Amino acid sequence: MSDATELRSLVKQLQNAPSDEESIGILQTLKKEARITEALLRESKAGLAVGKLRTHSSKAIADLAKEIVKQWKGQVEKEKIGKGGAGGSHHSKPAGAVNGKHPGVSFPAPPSVTYHTLHIAPVAHNTRTERKNSLASQPPHSPAIASPTLGKGSSPLTERSAKGDGISLAVTGDKTRDTCIGLIYDSLASDSGAPSELILKRAKAVEAVVLSQHDGTNAAYKAKIRSLYVNLKDKHNPGLRESIVSGDLSAEKFCKMTSQEMASEERKSADNKIKQDNLFHSLGAAEQQAETDAFQCGRCKQRKCRYRQAQTRSADEPMTTFVTCTVCNNRWKFS
Repeated sequence: MSDATELRSLVKQLQNAPSDEESIGILQTLKKEARITEALLRESKAGLAVGKLRTHSSKAIADLAKEIVKQWKGQVEKEKIGKGGAGGSHHSKPAGAVNGKHPGVSFPAPPSVTYHTLHIAPVAHNTRTERKNSLASQPPHSPAIASPTLGKGSSPLTERSAKGDGISLAVTGDKTRDTCIGLIYDSLASDSGAPSELILKRAKAVEAVVLSQHDGTNAAYKAKIRSLYVNLKDKHNPGLRESIVSGDLSAEKFCKMTSQEMASEERKSADNKIKQDNLFHSLGAAEQQAETDAFQCGRCKQRKCRYRQAQTRSADEPMTTFVTCTVCNNRWKFS
């Protein structure tokens, strides 16, 4: 499959798939039949659509999406190496800038960095002398490229930034505002494959909304920018960054969100579990739990339970009953 129209059709079906099974079927078709090129990804925007599924709640869909992104990234890189485009990037832009020219490609690392990594990765575990010899063997015009620091579960790739993409941040004439735009740009671009111009546009829009909310670059303005930066840089929340870059989440709505609303789905689930646990443990010092056989445990099917009642909602609503099985410690509630 190398036709943009057919690929766009599959992408549309993927975005509107009513069930996980259908999504998996479409992803498997893309993995087996799609023959990807840079131009095809730019025209079909398939990279963005598949890239978003890497954070899907279904592990099968998320894992398959990651495999497809890795496969497509390799195909694009082979195409560039075959055309000799990767070698010419040394003279034009610093590492990371090439990725800014890939509209619609939602890959987490600049292709130029991947190209260099192919050359330096084998010496990562060699002796210091061998590493020096490898660097000394590079052509005179090639800049010395350090091996990226690898974190747990990460690949040998570096994060994008405004400096690495060669972006000029002197856009407003105000040093404070330009610095804040740079912070938002760095957080949005850290693992994005979107064009540099698009990311800069989103960063400027976010900063402009914050500026209008606080009437100038005062302390409240700076505190809000820091809060947005911290939430965007969260490595466990790539979906938030992708939704802003793709335009699914507007700058106006994003700037009004609380930290709880910006949290990843995993964080929200963990917070909800903590809240439920605290609710079950919120017994008063003198409150007693009655034992009864009126309730049957759904886990062990026994009828040895303790229960208590509390008014957790408004006064005109019925009380909530909290039940704990004394055999397997299973807990549930109803009202």
